[in-house]
Amino acid sequence: MKIIVFGASGGVGQRVVERAAAAGHEVTAFVRNPEKLGPHEGVTVVQGDAFDAEAVASAIEGHDAVVSCLSSSTALKKSDELARMTRNIVEGMQRGGVNRIVYCASAGVDGELPGAIGKTVMWMLRYPLADHAAALGLIAAAGLDATIARPMSLTNDPYADYVETMDGAPEGSKPIPRASVADFMVKALEEPQAYSGTSVGLGLP
Repeated sequence: MKIIVFGASGGVGQRVVERAAAAGHEVTAFVRNPEKLGPHEGVTVVQGDAFDAEAVASAIEGHDAVVSCLSSSTALKKSDELARMTRNIVEGMQRGGVNRIVYCASAGVDGELPGAIGKTVMWMLRYPLADHAAALGLIAAAGLDATIARPMSLTNDPYADYVETMDGAPEGSKPIPRASVADFMVKALEEPQAYSGTSVGLGLP
């Protein structure tokens, strides 16, 4: 499968690139700064800016699927960066005839975190969650074949077995390694019959 990864130099994105390449897929890493990605055998690196619609569309052409691990540069501040970049990806996919996308969002994007602590976390993350939600709205409106990953807070720990749920957040789940999220995202690409059209909460048991 020919896969293009946006946000490929980030914590999850780098691990998606590594995992997908190790599984034998043809991987293109779309990055603003190739030096942050480092060398990966068998990976094509395309330097570009996800805010540049033409560069995004040109990079997507010829691929079978898109992975988005993009993040905003504004941390917890109000922003529409994710929505703007995702609009370019969606339009590039439509232009290139690519229909499959796996998108890394965040736990809380569906308002699913339970209890007082969950409400507090979602309030603290209200701006990035709103930006993710706007991006997901663009994907849905385009009718793309999407899988949405909703991981709990992320760690740099080694891969660990994780739990999935398509209904809310995994009960009692804990922060999840970025390597585990990357594993799920590649699995979702490889098993569309199981994950097409789903939004999946991820965490450690």
